[in-house]
Amino acid sequence: MFEKKPQEIQNRVKTLANQSLRQSNPSGWFEILYSEANQDASQVPWAKLKIHPYLQDWLDKSSFITNNKSALVVGCGLGDDAEALKKLGLQVTAFDISATAINWCKQRFPESQVNYLVADLFDLPSTWDKAFDLVVEIRNIQALPLNVRTETIKSVGKLVASNGTLIVITRFRDTDAEPDGPPWALSEKELAQFQQLGLKEMRRQVFVEGDNREVTQLCIEYFRG
Repeated sequence: MFEKKPQEIQNRVKTLANQSLRQSNPSGWFEILYSEANQDASQVPWAKLKIHPYLQDWLDKSSFITNNKSALVVGCGLGDDAEALKKLGLQVTAFDISATAINWCKQRFPESQVNYLVADLFDLPSTWDKAFDLVVEIRNIQALPLNVRTETIKSVGKLVASNGTLIVITRFRDTDAEPDGPPWALSEKELAQFQQLGLKEMRRQVFVEGDNREVTQLCIEYFRG
């Protein structure tokens, strides 16, 4: 397949996301993107084929006990984060709304013990409520528009079990004004909704990216007592 340049890929993402938004199907564009990629990971802008570095950084510094604990990876993409967690001894479930992405995971890791599933963040199984010791949410909330932000945060937050941990990795904006997206970076007011759901912020790491260091990224650890 003709390899698109990075800016062309970003433009395609914005076009697909805005089309889905107009169709009142804010997450519908993910399947289109993965399908169009035709198993070429370079056409999926967030697919790095390795664990997210901020998640790895948290794991390196964390005292989280992994043996026999359950973990859920939200919007797992091509599966690298899920596979890394499985190697640490966690019992991992990973889902994505894109059937193409999930099939891609299974092809990449044919012997995997990760439970890969197609699921919709807005219609998750009720058996998942407060069911996971570790929930990992990396840049999915920011990929969905502000008009579903509260619903999205609630869907993620309710997955965390008692004495469980939530990791949120996201872009951050220092204003409540609506940003031009995607991605739609999260504000402090939006992040506060996790605490309203009974999740206490335990640790926050700030990362600054970009040639002009203009993009602020956060890795936040929450805990449900």
